[in-house]
Amino acid sequence: MSVTDARLCFERHATSKIRLAEDLFSLHTKGFRGEALASIAAIAHVEMKTKQDQEELGTHIIIEGSKFISQEVAVLPKGTSFAVKNLFFNIPARRNFLKSEVVEYRHIVDEFQRVALAHANIHFTFYHNGSEMFNLPPSNFRQRIVNIFSGKTNEKLVPVQEETEIVQIKGFVSKPEFAKKSRGEQFFFVNDRFIKSGYLHHAIMAAYEGLLKDGAQPSYFLYLQVPPNTIDINIHPTKTEIKFDDEHALYAILRSAVKHSLGQFNIAPVLDFDRDSNLDTPYHYKNLEGAIPTIQVDGNYNPFSEDVPKKSFKADASYSNKKSGMDMLILLNMPQVGKVCM
Repeated sequence: MSVTDARLCFERHATSKIRLAEDLFSLHTKGFRGEALASIAAIAHVEMKTKQDQEELGTHIIIEGSKFISQEVAVLPKGTSFAVKNLFFNIPARRNFLKSEVVEYRHIVDEFQRVALAHANIHFTFYHNGSEMFNLPPSNFRQRIVNIFSGKTNEKLVPVQEETEIVQIKGFVSKPEFAKKSRGEQFFFVNDRFIKSGYLHHAIMAAYEGLLKDGAQPSYFLYLQVPPNTIDINIHPTKTEIKFDDEHALYAILRSAVKHSLGQFNIAPVLDFDRDSNLDTPYHYKNLEGAIPTIQVDGNYNPFSEDVPKKSFKADASYSNKKSGMDMLILLNMPQVGKVCM
C-alpha cells in the first residue's frame, strides 16, 4: 500500500468496496464495509509493514488501541504484513470471556484452515510459539487438503464435479469406510467463502444413505460457485451462513453429484484378495471390442421348388416353419463360432 492508504486502512469505512448500490448484489470479497482493520486496531497492539513493488521504501506503522504510536519509513520487502498482539488489552471484561490457550489456539487453527482451503493458490505459513505448524505452498485443491490433513488423506478422497446453470460444484468427499464420529473435516465454500449450512449437509448425508453406520460422519471439501446476485451473505453477523435463491434445486444437484461420484467409486476395481480370479476378463480379451455377427440371406432360395437341398445338422442346421408352410434359409456367420445355417 502507499503511505496514504497505509494510514487510511485503519479508519472506519475508508476501505469500503461499495461504489454503487448495485455493488451490494455482486460481492466477491470477504468483506465490504471496511471495518476489519479498524476493529482489530481498537482492541489490540497492531504493527503493519507495507511496501509497493515500484517503491524503494515502505511504511512501518504501530497502533495501540486505535492510537497511532508511530509511522516511519523503512526498508521492507514487497507486500504487506500485520502483527496483532495483546488482544483485548484495553477491555478487561471482554478478555475474561476468552477460553483456555488450547481452546483459543484450536479456534485460530480452524479459521486458518478455512482460509487456506479456500485459496489454494496462495502460500500460507502458520507459526505457534516459534514453531512452524503449517507450510502450505501454492497447489491444487487436492494437494492443499492433503498438506493440511496429512498424507493419508489422499487415499480417502473421491472427486466430485458437476456444472449446471445454477451452480458449479467441485471438490472431494471421503469414502464411506473412512467416516468418523466427529464433524471436524466438513467444509463448504461458496464463491471462495467458508459457510455453514445444515441444509446442504443434509444433502450430503442423503447421498450417503445406506453407506454409513449410525452416527458416522463423512468428510467433504466442496467448492460451490454461484452467481453473486443469487445469494445473500448478510443474514448472519459472522457471514458464515448464506441464503440461496433456489435452495431446493441446489439441494438436489448437490445430492445427485455426490451420489454419482460415490457410485463411480463403488464400481471401480479395488484390490481384494478374496476376489475370484476366474471372473476376471482374460488379458488378451481385455481391450478387444465385441464383433457384430453378419447375416447373409440366400436370394436364390425358392421355398416352393421341388429340389430343396437338405442340409445336414452336422455342419448346418435347417429350420422349417411348419405353421406358415414356408422355409427360409439364413446363413449366420459368427466370429470364432463357425457357420450355422438356420
